[in-house]
Amino acid sequence: MTANPKPEIELTAHCACGAVSLSVGGRIRSMFMCSCEDCQRATGTGHSTVALARPADVTVTGPTASFARPAHSGATLTRWFCPSCGTPLYAQSSRAPDLLMLPVGLFGSSADWFAPNQLIFARSHHAWDALPDGLPQHDTYRDPETPR
Repeated sequence: MTANPKPEIELTAHCACGAVSLSVGGRIRSMFMCSCEDCQRATGTGHSTVALARPADVTVTGPTASFARPAHSGATLTRWFCPSCGTPLYAQSSRAPDLLMLPVGLFGSSADWFAPNQLIFARSHHAWDALPDGLPQHDTYRDPETPR
């Protein structure tokens, strides 16, 4: 985990059917993993891998659909996806409207810049879900002193 903690990227990714593209051009604000139960359901795995970006740095082309639900924090979490193939595209929390949560797996082999700095919602992490050694873990959201 020695990569740039906030890399600048210029990438375009596509959903599985190719109907939607998502382009990112700018500095990534944070990179982390999340083991909350919502992320587990959304990914079908033990955690999500997330990069935060400013909405101004992200362009989505093509049709999208969304699903909004209340999160345990009381915020509303909205996830956008391709309405044809269901590929997750991004998410946004009402508690951080100035950031988009990008699923790093969307970028495939072009995601070598990703270096998570923490696991949030470790309280629902499963022992079978392997994590990088030494990754700081927080029971819920990150501690205020932890750098993004």
